[in-house]
Amino acid sequence: MTETHPASPAPRQPAEAAAGGPPVLFDRTLLKRRRERAAGEFDAFDFLHARAAEDLVDRLTAVTRDFDTCLMLGGGGALGRALKARPDAAGKLGRVIEADLSPALAARSAWSGVALDEEHLPIAEESVDLVLSCLSLHWTNDLVGALIQINRALKPDGFFACALFGGATLTELRQSLMAAEGELKGGVSPRVSPFADTVDMAGLLARAGFAMPVSDVDRVKARYPNAFALMRDLRKMGETSALKDRPRTPVAKSFFVRTAEIYAETFAEADGKMPATFEIIHAAGWAPHPDQPKPKRPGSAQVRLAEALGVSERSAGEKAGG
Repeated sequence: MTETHPASPAPRQPAEAAAGGPPVLFDRTLLKRRRERAAGEFDAFDFLHARAAEDLVDRLTAVTRDFDTCLMLGGGGALGRALKARPDAAGKLGRVIEADLSPALAARSAWSGVALDEEHLPIAEESVDLVLSCLSLHWTNDLVGALIQINRALKPDGFFACALFGGATLTELRQSLMAAEGELKGGVSPRVSPFADTVDMAGLLARAGFAMPVSDVDRVKARYPNAFALMRDLRKMGETSALKDRPRTPVAKSFFVRTAEIYAETFAEADGKMPATFEIIHAAGWAPHPDQPKPKRPGSAQVRLAEALGVSERSAGEKAGG
């Protein structure tokens, strides 16, 4: 999410992109290395992944059907552990495959673990009934492309649910980094990842061909003694910046010291603790099937809205009475 080791501004170069394709925002090779590095202690710092995983399992239990084959993407094993702890959810599933970009994290799976890249999903079309993704899709360079691949992997009427970090995530750290760099360097460099927002996600699912797309948001406030403790947690989660255009040359430790000072000056709460906002977007949709409910055509309603609500109908220009 954010750069936490010394780096200084480098000339900004346009992100590379395949011909006609989306820009390459993230260095996926670097992301993989950082997730590999985080694997050893991941369980001690996965509180956000655990929270998102529990919410995904809750949503699964609300679906009144079983699934023969389930593919789980990301989560560092947290999703698999949450599923194991919920027999009511695990009982809905037949074969379960848990995947991660990092082989070391995939090896920690409580189910059948495999390492794969969700940007290039090696899954046959119409081969799985359920796909769950836990805090990984925010790192894809082509989110719609990844969603299209997931849709194609699902059998007709298959279900997809995901959790990913949204636009307000780390807003305090983002502002503090920008203020410190502007003060010390006279300009700012890309250090925090861009995130999707809640409104975008339902629309992106629809663009990817999902039926009945929905999205909502879970806002989490974590509290830290200082900004350095937050940066440590991000590193241990494997969530430090993998931006392709990130600064590459070292800067003095004073930059991060000043960032921590600004963070404290601007955001410290009454007890001195530093809040850190995490916005977790949840979204879900279904692979299309002819038997799914269809929206009614405009003008086909048989009952007026006012009648259904038990109120008097007024014309658009009529004011309500006192």
